[in-house]
Amino acid sequence: MGTRGYRYKTSHSLSGPGDGGKTGSWRVQRPIIDLERCTPARRGSEACFICWLYCPDNVISRTIPPTIDYEYCKGCGICAEECPTKAITMVDEADVVANDEDPAACSTEGPRPCT
Repeated sequence: MGTRGYRYKTSHSLSGPGDGGKTGSWRVQRPIIDLERCTPARRGSEACFICWLYCPDNVISRTIPPTIDYEYCKGCGICAEECPTKAITMVDEADVVANDEDPAACSTEGPRPCT
């Protein structure tokens, strides 16, 4: 008998950013990263990148601090659910659009809240 080789596949081994297509205007919620609570941004050295690992659309960067590509993010909320420090919250897309805010500039706290 021969040996069997096993391969583990994640969303990152199956597709690349944008393979699911641009989101368009149908997204209901969008994730916002609170950099004060995010492990990579807060500590600057050790990084968990759990959000990056679980994102099915591969739209979260593996950088410090992590960023989200909102053109391709579907707003599923898996990143927010899996974040061990609860640094990612889901906000209503309509609130962000109504306030005409830059998604990269708004935050859940501070001078430019998303809600």
